[in-house]
Amino acid sequence: MAENIIELIDLTKKYGSFTAVDQLNLTIRKGEIFGLLGPNGAGKSTTILMMLGLTEPTSGMASVCGIDPTTKPIEVKRIVGYLPEDVGFYSNRSGYENLMFTAMLNGLSRWEAVTKIDQLLELVGLTEVAGKKTGKYSRGMLQRLGLADVLIKNPEVIILDEPTLGIDPTGVKEFIELIVTLSRAEGLTVIFSSHDLHHVQQVCDRVGLFVNGRLLAEGDIPTLSRKLFTKSQFVIEVGISKEVADSQHDSEESDSSGWLMDLLKEIEGIIDVEVKNGIFQIACSRDATSEIAKAMVEAGEKLIYLNKKEYGLDDIYYRYFEGGESHE
Repeated sequence: MAENIIELIDLTKKYGSFTAVDQLNLTIRKGEIFGLLGPNGAGKSTTILMMLGLTEPTSGMASVCGIDPTTKPIEVKRIVGYLPEDVGFYSNRSGYENLMFTAMLNGLSRWEAVTKIDQLLELVGLTEVAGKKTGKYSRGMLQRLGLADVLIKNPEVIILDEPTLGIDPTGVKEFIELIVTLSRAEGLTVIFSSHDLHHVQQVCDRVGLFVNGRLLAEGDIPTLSRKLFTKSQFVIEVGISKEVADSQHDSEESDSSGWLMDLLKEIEGIIDVEVKNGIFQIACSRDATSEIAKAMVEAGEKLIYLNKKEYGLDDIYYRYFEGGESHE
């Protein structure tokens, strides 16, 4: 079983009467990609600052690779790479020169720096523009250079704070693929802080949902789905030929869908059946797609549409916050 590389215990940060982070308990395992998900002001960035030793908690404690960032902030910074939302580079210097400057600050010899920089530039796909001044880089290029920058010191953990903000779709795809490759190949632990549901779902092994300084839930998407949608983890949508249905089941006692609804409810795991705009929406506690299709066909129906909907991160997120005020 993977070791816990980050442990947060009752971690709390207050600014006067305002509580930015409220008794946060969280563990992150070595080699996983963990998503800190929540709207702006939810407490994600404050949590990151406490993990980096850049602000002290009001109470509780944090441990990063067994080190307390409050008492030993320099030691934590040596093993953690941090990529902020807005990466700062010297715009009048090239990408290569900026990386060399970082390498020197981290105590690498000239030979070590040259070898490491060449490897990283190739890894992030910037070899051909290494001599170009960063003031001419696109945002996507700057983010990739920023990733190379945090990898200079061979960190055990990298923290990415809104890393895909403002990047075009192609750049986002490349960046996310790079993060997954790094984590899997190098065993890096990655903390991915974002309010973009789609990107978090693409890249993260587990997520933590933050709002108003509190961690509402954490886990992988199937686990969170089971917690929230305990009765209907799946919704199967079925469309049948209206002409066939009307010709076979035209009676005064039941319409063309009523008898099918009763038939479907007999299948194990079917919780509820509704018809909306001519489409059967079947709530299930398990994946009963094959049994539903078989029952429909054996009943003489002609299927024209069949879709299995599984709850994703957007469904989970909005289920937690439905009915409340907007946090965006």
